[in-house]
Amino acid sequence: MERALSAPGKLFVAGEYAVLWGGVSRVAAVGPRTAALVRRRSDSQVHVCVEEGTLAGRTTPRGVKWEREVPPGFSFVARTLDEALRLHGRESVGFDLAVSPSAVDANGRKLGMGGSACATVLAADAVRFVLEEKFDALKVALVSHAAAQGGKGSGGDVAASYAGGVVRYRRYEVSALIEASSAGGYRAALDAAPTVDVWRMPVPKLSLGYAFTGESASTRVLISQVEAKMGEAGRRAFVERSDALGHEIEVGLGGGDFRAFSEAVRDQHALLQELGPLETEPMHRVLAMALAYGCVGKQSGAGGGDGCILFAPDAEKRAALLEGIRARGFHTLELDVEPGVRGEAQPDARLRSWLDALR
Repeated sequence: MERALSAPGKLFVAGEYAVLWGGVSRVAAVGPRTAALVRRRSDSQVHVCVEEGTLAGRTTPRGVKWEREVPPGFSFVARTLDEALRLHGRESVGFDLAVSPSAVDANGRKLGMGGSACATVLAADAVRFVLEEKFDALKVALVSHAAAQGGKGSGGDVAASYAGGVVRYRRYEVSALIEASSAGGYRAALDAAPTVDVWRMPVPKLSLGYAFTGESASTRVLISQVEAKMGEAGRRAFVERSDALGHEIEVGLGGGDFRAFSEAVRDQHALLQELGPLETEPMHRVLAMALAYGCVGKQSGAGGGDGCILFAPDAEKRAALLEGIRARGFHTLELDVEPGVRGEAQPDARLRSWLDALR
């Protein structure tokens, strides 16, 4: 028995830091999609196949007993499998899981579009299928993703990849669930935990794009740096301003006054820069070009690298903008809002070859 899956990446539209401190974020699920293929085994063996290689182990009621230390490239998927098996809480069959690599530019650099969150969502849904379980895969993915990065991050990328569309999301508190995962009573704690505060918004009437700056950034490091220098009162004031701008941006995505929408996007970007030097020189160039083409953009995510989400009033202006940005050496993507994690009729041929090679 096997199942093919895919899930989208993400880009933050608004609220990427405010959501860490109780505010609201708006996050778009976008392509390229990441594929996965899971196959049930007749024994208790587990194999995780990614581009870097294969990690092997066997199922136990406390997670997977891995044959070696889990390498960084497997950490999010491995943690998700452990969490799911702890919820299952009894001996189970094994399985093989293959996950395709994250989106990259022409030079092989990751685009910063939520690859770890996407892999976590795929792993949660895949193992739920194999175990014939009914646990909340979104909650499991949020717990796993947070635990794998030391409690950092908001989970907005996980929520968008799971739910699809453009979502309004408030940070889900997972500390008690992480504790229950280790101490016991995990299944009861997960079932009793509140529903995730995520709402799918209408499909935007604007045209979206993305420009990768050619530089990658560590979200975990940037968050730690910002939080180290901002006190509680400063965070509350920041959240209030960010939430107000996020509401304006949400309204503007539905169409109407593009000038007013552009002002809100620029103000949101400027507000983020008050947290520190998050805008790099390549980001500054991309955003200046957006304005020159009658469009607008902002950093998407923690900043310090990665890329900018771009908004155009129509597809024609988006095409002209992206062509101009590409001519200056940046990697660009036209974006469509994608549905969330889903089953696929046909598996990715490369993933099937990885699993077939295990036999």
